[in-house]
Amino acid sequence: MFISNAFAAPAAPGGDLLSGILPMVVIFILFYFMLIRPQLKQAKQQKAMIEALKAGDEVATSGGILGKVTKVNESFVSIEIAADTVVNVQKHTIQTLLPPGTIKAI
Repeated sequence: MFISNAFAAPAAPGGDLLSGILPMVVIFILFYFMLIRPQLKQAKQQKAMIEALKAGDEVATSGGILGKVTKVNESFVSIEIAADTVVNVQKHTIQTLLPPGTIKAI
C-alpha cells in the first residue's frame, strides 16, 4: 500500500570479450614497465657489483657498516672497519660500492 513493488533492472547488454580483457592487459603492461622491469634491472646490477668485488674496494653494507674489503670468499667478505678491526659479512649484505677515498673523507 505505502511501499511500492521493487522490480529487477533490465539486463545490461553483453559486451564483447575484448572490452573486458583489454583494461587488464593494459594494466599488466604498465606494471611490467613501471615496476617489474626496473627491479629486475637493479637486481642484475647488484649481482654484477657483488661478483666484481675485490680487495681494496670501499663498501657500505645494508646494516650501515662502512669499510674496506680485505678478503673475498665464496659467500663471505672480510671488511676492515677500523685499524686492526675486521668483520666478516655475507656477500648479499653489501649494498653499495663507494668511490675510492670516501671513508677517509668521512
